[in-house]
Amino acid sequence: MKIAGIEFRERPLFLAPMEDVTDPSFRYMCKGFGADMVYTEFISSDGLVREGAKSVAKLNISDGERPVGIQIYGHLIEPMVESARIAEAARPDVIDINFGCPVRKIAGRGAGSGMMRDVPLMVEMTRRIVEAVKVPVTVKTRLGWDEEHRNIEEIALRLQDAGIAALTIHGRTRAQMYTGEADWTLIGRVKNNPLMKIPVIGNGDIDSPQRAAEAFDRYGVDGVMIGRATYGRPWIFREIRHYLDTGELLPQPSVCERVEIAKRHLAKSVEVKGERVGVLEMRRHLSNYFKGLPDFKPTRLQLVTLTDVNEINATLDYIAQEWGGADLSGAVPPPLSHGI
Repeated sequence: MKIAGIEFRERPLFLAPMEDVTDPSFRYMCKGFGADMVYTEFISSDGLVREGAKSVAKLNISDGERPVGIQIYGHLIEPMVESARIAEAARPDVIDINFGCPVRKIAGRGAGSGMMRDVPLMVEMTRRIVEAVKVPVTVKTRLGWDEEHRNIEEIALRLQDAGIAALTIHGRTRAQMYTGEADWTLIGRVKNNPLMKIPVIGNGDIDSPQRAAEAFDRYGVDGVMIGRATYGRPWIFREIRHYLDTGELLPQPSVCERVEIAKRHLAKSVEVKGERVGVLEMRRHLSNYFKGLPDFKPTRLQLVTLTDVNEINATLDYIAQEWGGADLSGAVPPPLSHGI
């Protein structure tokens, strides 16, 4: 499979762009476990044009995560074109346009999946961005606005004509948000339309190796994008790749293995963002690594309230000893935080 001049191995796996999730440290982890391509969190075109610190910081990418896409969103053509130029200066491998975010504050003002209510504007915006930059432009979108307007088959062809290099489709309408099951049948129809010449990447409910294999084998997509199933489970890419290559299921990482993964993730977060911000932004990830452990609530609260890296690592050592049976003679139960 190829996206413009970017070559991928057979049946590639993509990390979905997710706000407050796919920061540099998480992309680093997923890349290490075999993600073939990763994406930044989505970036506001208005924020980039106004040089907002939070938006500009999201342009931070590194050579070690390539190929990497920067995703932008907005509802006005001129700011989107300008933000694409700004994003291009950060040297991504692709610029991805978000036409899929269903969140009310985004879609309600016509950005994200809200653009699906004005297909001519969506197509014109895409065409202008393609013309404005030299890197490949891709799009991520949904099946349509609602059940009465599941018009992705028409939209896909029009976006292809506008010059995009690949299309990712989340198998739900905007009205569904993240409820119900993703409709891969319609994704498959887009892919198997003989008029479609660009790669089609499927997204939605890929939470196991078996589902990923079905997406490739039954629906014929060129790639699979994985989103929510990566929370606290960046190794899902390794699991899926092994299954695709061998037909065998890998065992889940042990508690001790998950502790070491969490430590690596924490260290990368601190390296990229400094101790204070790196620790604060790791909180959303840390407790997800240990979902399902019995009697874990007090320790989970520690993980999401501690601010010192050494104390967090000591807590992780305690988890390895208490739930993983690791021989860590220095590990002790973490002290309760104030007010807990």
